[in-house]
Order: sequence, then C-alpha cells, then structure tokens
Amino acid sequence: MSANKAERVIEIDQICGRLYEERRMRLELMPYRVGYPIFKLVYSAATNAIHNVGLNEASLIISKAEVVKGYYCEKIKTSSSRA
Repeated sequence: MSANKAERVIEIDQICGRLYEERRMRLELMPYRVGYPIFKLVYSAATNAIHNVGLNEASLIISKAEVVKGYYCEKIKTSSSRA
C-alpha cells in the first residue's frame, strides 16, 4: 500500500482530534482497501491504552495521525557478460 493512499484516507476521515469510537466506526465501514490496516492500527492502540494504562474507551481521543513514507530501494540489474 502506498503512503499517498493512506494519507488520503486519513485526510478524508479527519481522524485527528476526534473520539475513538466515532472514528473506529467510520474506518470500519470505509470502502477503501487501505482503510482496514489503519483501522487495525487505531484499534490496537486503543486496546493497549485500555488494558495497559487502564483508560476508559469513551474518553479516548486520537490526537495525532501521521503517514511517513518508507525507504525506497531500486534493484539494479546487471547486464549479462558478452561471449
């Protein structure tokens, strides 16, 4: 999945500054393929906050959502030796 597609989903959904439950429902029903991995990420972060820190699910707010492009490595094909 490309970073541009993930950025588009985050911008369309306007994830930042919203309640977790509201954003979770919108991400779950989003028609884009890239919406599901973002949903899993948000769900996992919320579950960790609930179980490890003991926060209430209704009080969770998504403060920041960021997509960073990874490294790009182009393979160089060597030309075959001439006989």
